[in-house]
Amino acid sequence: MIQFLVTSVVAYIVYLLLTTGSGTLFLWSPAELIIGAVLALTTGALTKNMYMKKSLRMLNPKRWALFVVYFFGVFLPAMARANVDVAYRVITGRINPGIVRIAPGLDTDASLTMLANSITLTPGTLSVDVDEEKNDLYVHWINVQKRALESMPRKCEEVCGAFAEWARRIAG
Repeated sequence: MIQFLVTSVVAYIVYLLLTTGSGTLFLWSPAELIIGAVLALTTGALTKNMYMKKSLRMLNPKRWALFVVYFFGVFLPAMARANVDVAYRVITGRINPGIVRIAPGLDTDASLTMLANSITLTPGTLSVDVDEEKNDLYVHWINVQKRALESMPRKCEEVCGAFAEWARRIAG
């Protein structure tokens, strides 16, 4: 029952955020509030076991606060630096792409997914595959040094900085 309630509330909040400012009552019309509630309850009923298993650890406010710090303090600055780096490499032609294997040492699927998404959203890198036995990631990287290909798996910090440690703290 708790999975249903949490999933429905999150779906309703997302719906309200996506339709903000389109009505007359507060920021929504009465019909939108009712339709949003019906859609959220339907979503909660259909997907309650898909996103939330038995563990409710991701509802911990400490994890959400850590995520906000990670997003604004670590991820966005790294993404800005990567944008500049990719622009520089495109202009100068100094591109040496390749696929490397990294061993982040993450135990949970949520932390590995968070790391893979952070890598993919950062320009110049793309998560390609996961070795499910070892939880290693294969990453397409725009600037692979020759020494990086010689010793695999690579240290995670060389490719994605502090992303793995933050994924461990937030979702591990």
